[in-house]
Amino acid sequence: MDETKHTPNPGIGHETSDINVWAIGKFAIGLVAICVISILLLLGLFKFFQSREDTSVATTIQPRAIFPQPQLQQTPVLDLKAIRAEEELYLTTYAWVDQPKGVVRIPIAQAIDILAKRGLPSRPQSAAEIAGSEVSVPTESGLGVKAMHEEPREAAESPAAAEPKPAAPKEGHSK
Repeated sequence: MDETKHTPNPGIGHETSDINVWAIGKFAIGLVAICVISILLLLGLFKFFQSREDTSVATTIQPRAIFPQPQLQQTPVLDLKAIRAEEELYLTTYAWVDQPKGVVRIPIAQAIDILAKRGLPSRPQSAAEIAGSEVSVPTESGLGVKAMHEEPREAAESPAAAEPKPAAPKEGHSK
């Protein structure tokens, strides 16, 4: 026998029924055709809209015309500097607010000093308000309520005094 000839082995090779190459090829060709047709339709639609464009409106608009409010700032940094300078002038100088009534604006640093010396005005308290001012607040231990005018108790201040002492073991019991 000739040893160069091999007997065909049916288990060696590849499956021809796993994938249909022709179906994938047809799908790819169809996808490319749909994409090309879509692009051509969009270009045609674009040309159609360009032909219908009314150029008379575009030429009548003046680009330097003043548009309605709110407008964009032309120089925001300079505008902010001007606002800050005006605020600084307002807070650090004297000026009349209402001259006929004698109302004057003073620098804020001086106003703070005057307010610190005089104090803020408050309304006077009546005797009924003073008597009813006992407010109950929780104690430090959280076991009860005490009035604010009462002195703190020693048990509330000392946590060791509040803890119960262990009972002494009874004699005669052993484990």
